[in-house]
Amino acid sequence: MPTHRGILVAGIGNIFLGDDGFGSEVIRRVPEALAAPGVRVVDYGIRGVHLAYDLLDGYEALVLVDAVPNRGSPGTLHVFTADHDALTADSGLDAHAMDPQAVFASLTALGGAPPDTVVIGCEAANVDEGIGLSEVVEAAVAGAVQAVVDAVAELCARSVVRGG
Repeated sequence: MPTHRGILVAGIGNIFLGDDGFGSEVIRRVPEALAAPGVRVVDYGIRGVHLAYDLLDGYEALVLVDAVPNRGSPGTLHVFTADHDALTADSGLDAHAMDPQAVFASLTALGGAPPDTVVIGCEAANVDEGIGLSEVVEAAVAGAVQAVVDAVAELCARSVVRGG
């Protein structure tokens, strides 16, 4: 039975594929002040199924940090609420998939339900093999760290308002 009602801040991505390591790099720089009671900060890297299992613990909210596809503006940050209804019914457990939709589909396949989710994504410039972020994505990391801090503060405030 789920017992945790806090906020999970999760970085995802593959550090061996250039800008895909964005989520991991942001989590590495998130202030330790967020690692307070009720807030858990984890770099999941490519362990999507591990994230899905951890979400079974009953988190109230998730802040997910990841690279997003390049839509013509590499380095641009996007902060949005995930649309869990967009998950397809035929999606299932995939231990090797790491994109957010695959994580949520795995969670559903495991019998869980995704919590309120804020996604902080950065448009990737380069996801070729290699370690290290491109210059334009590296420049977005500080803004993403602040976006994580802001999202957690807003989620905490909403929790207090709801009586959480």
